[in-house]
Amino acid sequence: MAEGAAEVSAQSGGGGDPGAVEPERGVAPIKPQYLTTKEQFHEFLEAKGQMPSQESEAVDPAGNDLTEPEAKRIRLEDGQTEDGQAEEAAETGEQLQAQKRARGQNKCRPHVKPTHYDKNKLCPSLVQESAARCFYGDRCRFLHDVGHYLETKPADLGPSCVLFETFGRCPYGVTCRFAGAHLGPEGQNLVREGLVQVPPVRNGLDKALQQQLRKRKIHFKRAEQALRQLNRGPLPGPTSEATVPEGREAEGAPEQDNCDIQLAPQEPDTVGPPSGPLRTCGPLTDEDVVRLRPHEKRRLDISGKLYLAPLTTCGNLPFRRICKRFGADVTCGEMAVCTNLLQGQTSEWALLKRHPCEDIFGVQLEGAFPDTMTKCAELLNRTIEVDFVDINVGCPIDLVFKKGGGCALMNRLAKFQQIVRGMNQVLDVPLTVKLRTGVQERVNLAHRLLPDLRAWGAALVTLHGRSREQRYTKLADWQYIEQCVAAARPMPLFGNGDVLSYEDANRALQTGVAGVMIARGALLKPWLFTEIKEQRHWDISSSERLDILRDFTHYGLEHWGSDTQGVEKTRRFLLEWLSFLCRYVPVGLLERLPQRINERPPYYLGRDYLETLMASQKAADWIRISEMLLGPVPSNFVFLPKHKANAYK
Repeated sequence: MAEGAAEVSAQSGGGGDPGAVEPERGVAPIKPQYLTTKEQFHEFLEAKGQMPSQESEAVDPAGNDLTEPEAKRIRLEDGQTEDGQAEEAAETGEQLQAQKRARGQNKCRPHVKPTHYDKNKLCPSLVQESAARCFYGDRCRFLHDVGHYLETKPADLGPSCVLFETFGRCPYGVTCRFAGAHLGPEGQNLVREGLVQVPPVRNGLDKALQQQLRKRKIHFKRAEQALRQLNRGPLPGPTSEATVPEGREAEGAPEQDNCDIQLAPQEPDTVGPPSGPLRTCGPLTDEDVVRLRPHEKRRLDISGKLYLAPLTTCGNLPFRRICKRFGADVTCGEMAVCTNLLQGQTSEWALLKRHPCEDIFGVQLEGAFPDTMTKCAELLNRTIEVDFVDINVGCPIDLVFKKGGGCALMNRLAKFQQIVRGMNQVLDVPLTVKLRTGVQERVNLAHRLLPDLRAWGAALVTLHGRSREQRYTKLADWQYIEQCVAAARPMPLFGNGDVLSYEDANRALQTGVAGVMIARGALLKPWLFTEIKEQRHWDISSSERLDILRDFTHYGLEHWGSDTQGVEKTRRFLLEWLSFLCRYVPVGLLERLPQRINERPPYYLGRDYLETLMASQKAADWIRISEMLLGPVPSNFVFLPKHKANAYK
């Protein structure tokens, strides 16, 4: 296959003296014998694949490109003149507008909850084998005829069920898309007696707790006490190390009379035992002896470890399991909005789930106000098992920034201080902070905030070497991170940005940081953790990469389910990940090592067909890869990635 790819490349003029042409700036340096053109790249895929020809570059009779989403086609049509002939200046302006639209988030994608899952859906009482009574009674809108359901159910996607083989029993029964592996002759759900075990994922949302959160019946005594103390007097100045001794800010000033803030007895509907770091008057109790003091709080010792960043959408539990297998030491859940957690939203609580392989695990919270953040910290402190809680002060998106969260906290020092102090008082685990260099491009703020964060009680800070305005348009500023290391001492500081090889990690550690956080590098190549620990470049084959994707789908079916809804959710997250994986260039194809994260791959033909298919930047080819692992997609399946740059090239 490599020879055939080289022949196609030679015919396209991709060969020649490697020293004759200077490599284009911002483009990955690939050996000339593998380079090709966009047209021949897609022709090669279509010739070797089995995708129908109408799916390649479909064009309707009106001349519209059907590969573009409908919303984008409408916007492109609006830019045309009525007579179809625009002037050169107008055409130039339209091209610039089209390029501008192709950047950033794909906000035109349809946000429609799929309703096709509800059609011909079997009643949950039958799925859970409790047919004696229906959960919904006479108001039930689901099917109760198993025979009719099996007639309309799509064909199985494979001969074996991951849940049945792993846990000895598939909880989805006849609704499983691999039901043939565990259904008896009469349609009963088979069970392997010697292998039955409960899925080991922790930090789930209890139904009773969810009802209490939705009805607002939970009282946060410890958080309210901390907030009252923070609001009682003027807050310390921006540099408060001398005025507020460490470990005393949570206990109250010695000259204050704390008798009026004694904790009241706990009511039955409160979360966990009443505890707080405030001093109480009266006799000494066991609670005063056993409770952790601020200076006794568990320490977070992760210096020198590889830290997988909290990645929205792609940093889900199956992906974290993949990274743990390749050597990630510390993992963190996706960013969770504190207000949604306090409302008991199931989708938000799902971001907090933890797998047993995650030995050092934390959760990241986002919020803009001290009351919600402190109450959420107290809630999580008593309901889930984590090793640390992280505050998101680096999110750059407008939806979060305009509400005062994320990067906006760097300009709201009073609220920021109350959030850190309040959360630190109610947590029994260390509190960490992740922030950027600043909000504006040339106005760095992190070096001024780090001493304050140390005084406020933060155990560790992670610094992303870019500002909010920069996003990913420029390289991370590791020189500035090196300056911040000195400002943060003795508090440990982790660095983050542009790490895609073990050389990048080594250069980062030379700045004096306590460790390295890896974000996009793990999305492009999750085996990066192995490369860093073994100090080598891994020329991983396409079949090994496909095995990684297959393991991800197995983990996804365990996590999201093996019914139709779970399979399609697994497929969507797989496609989101493939939109990043296609940027990876195999080591054997590069003229110069290593690949840099800001270098985009040109069109090239890999050493075999699968390697070429994985390099495609078309969503249709990503769907084809998903069909190799999860079977054919439904006829009504629509996938538009969250980033236009990942979808339309």
